[in-house]
Amino acid sequence: MEATGKVNLYEGSEIREATGDAIRPGGLSLTERALSLCHFSPGDKVLDVGCGVGATVEHLLTHHQLDAVGVDPSPLLLESGFERRADLPLVIGAGENLPFVKGEMEGLFAECTVSVMHDVDRAIGEFARVLKPGGRLVISDLYARDPEGVPDLRKLPMNSCLSGAMTKEALLEKLSENGFEVELWEDHSRLLAELTGQLMFNSGSLEIFWGQSTCGAVDCWDVAKAADRSKPGYFLLVARKVGEEA
Repeated sequence: MEATGKVNLYEGSEIREATGDAIRPGGLSLTERALSLCHFSPGDKVLDVGCGVGATVEHLLTHHQLDAVGVDPSPLLLESGFERRADLPLVIGAGENLPFVKGEMEGLFAECTVSVMHDVDRAIGEFARVLKPGGRLVISDLYARDPEGVPDLRKLPMNSCLSGAMTKEALLEKLSENGFEVELWEDHSRLLAELTGQLMFNSGSLEIFWGQSTCGAVDCWDVAKAADRSKPGYFLLVARKVGEEA
């Protein structure tokens, strides 16, 4: 739990029991979908922002021969990553202040992590800074299909993809303001529904899951009401950083 009093849902064992080490709906399936569209070459430098325990980084290194590196602000998750594989290139840091130089990356993945950024505008500005012109940004995340429910999400006392979900329109506007041209938006809400079902199966009910994963800090009825009003979905987005390519 942070000084703000909010629980970091993504650090709990309960969510990883349902998602595996990828800690997101669909696991690596949307990562593979994005890779089929981005056409990276072996050796391209690719950053995973909010890498967690390094599942995507390991996949990019092992199966696609990319020069992948991950960054995450959670010492707990990074420690778990090094326990899995000690040589993973993972570093501590936040999306709002990436420890990389301008134009260093050919690609950047932010998988179910934009929604947990404390300052989304600053983070997207950082994405644009470290990407080369023509570089690809891949985002998969929850989004709110009803904007009237967003204020209720923000009141939830937890850091999670649900509590930070934006509308499609809000995210696209932020990307455009930072020099990104969206090439693909796909709705994959089926994966979110599948994860919800798995959470219910593992815990017995969503109410029990919310209680276990937040140590009772979250009223399950508040979560249910916020989810009902915002109508959350799940998406994959690929965007290109506008600019003359080398």
